[in-house]
Amino acid sequence: MTINVLGYGTHAATETLASYRFERRDLRTNDVEIEILYCGVCHSDLHMARNDWGFSTYPVVPGHEIIGRVSRVGADVKRFKTGDSVGVGCLVDSCQHCEACHHDLEQYCAGQVQTYNGIDSHDQMPTYGGYSERIIVTEKFVLKVPDGMDLAGAAPLLCAGITTWSPLRHWKAGKGSKVAVVGLGGLGHMALKLANALGAEVTLFTRSSGKEADARRLGAHNIVLSSDADQMAAVANQFDLIIDTVPYQHDLKPYLPTLALNGTLVLVGLLGDLEPTVNTIPLIMGRKAIAGSLIGGIAETQEMLNFCGKHGITSDIEMIKMPEINDAYERLLKSDVKYRFVIDMASLKS
Repeated sequence: MTINVLGYGTHAATETLASYRFERRDLRTNDVEIEILYCGVCHSDLHMARNDWGFSTYPVVPGHEIIGRVSRVGADVKRFKTGDSVGVGCLVDSCQHCEACHHDLEQYCAGQVQTYNGIDSHDQMPTYGGYSERIIVTEKFVLKVPDGMDLAGAAPLLCAGITTWSPLRHWKAGKGSKVAVVGLGGLGHMALKLANALGAEVTLFTRSSGKEADARRLGAHNIVLSSDADQMAAVANQFDLIIDTVPYQHDLKPYLPTLALNGTLVLVGLLGDLEPTVNTIPLIMGRKAIAGSLIGGIAETQEMLNFCGKHGITSDIEMIKMPEINDAYERLLKSDVKYRFVIDMASLKS
């Protein structure tokens, strides 16, 4: 059985997004049906819609920063009831039996099912994302939204938030540690907020001198112009962790000397080849590392949501209507948003 759903999608890389009806599966016994209230707009949505990574399967209905209200539950669902505020992030299923899944790291499961541009492993139906009126998700992959949290501002936590939270937790950022963030966008602004709330001393690396006031408001204690050789030299050997949120190719060499002994620069924004070549001398001489990190598992995402609820953290957003999505994509390419677009899904039928 299937249900007919209204959404926004595209049938080709060269086409804009437009109103589109498609089929979702109906409830299984362990499923939750969610009426989508808000959906964040991630850079990944744009890349997938335009096949920038070369593996988009059309039609594509993007959206993996989903906040909504439970409208129905399957007979075996225990954790949710009708009316609950819930979230869905980048994953809607995984194999549940590999080593990654056993360690609550579903994001590294080879059998993970992405919220959109994936294939449901049970019935082989394509998955479609949150640019739609409703979604049906296995209970295990549905997240509780803390009471009192601003629902629209919570949407980007499901990708931008967990993408920066996961490395902060894995590399044990907190009181006594020094964390730097490269780039002040959707991911970067969440990294500043979360690192600050964890108790770390937080520095923003930026190419623009005009971002200082906003960076401090978001949680940065220090701002360093990455284009200023003197400022970069002044922070040599300081940072235990650098979170690099830049989504395009860029030179890592200026940042490596700023890592402390045993420090790590972790890439969370770039997907693809890393150029230019990295000089290994700064790495070898201080047991420093370059690493990568991908979103987070379900348990870790729930931990992040609970932490944000306790500390009053949500994303800085600009609300848009669904028909404005194509213009929003063009603005994304120009970094013209502070700091995440969120779609009011009530506008879907407008």
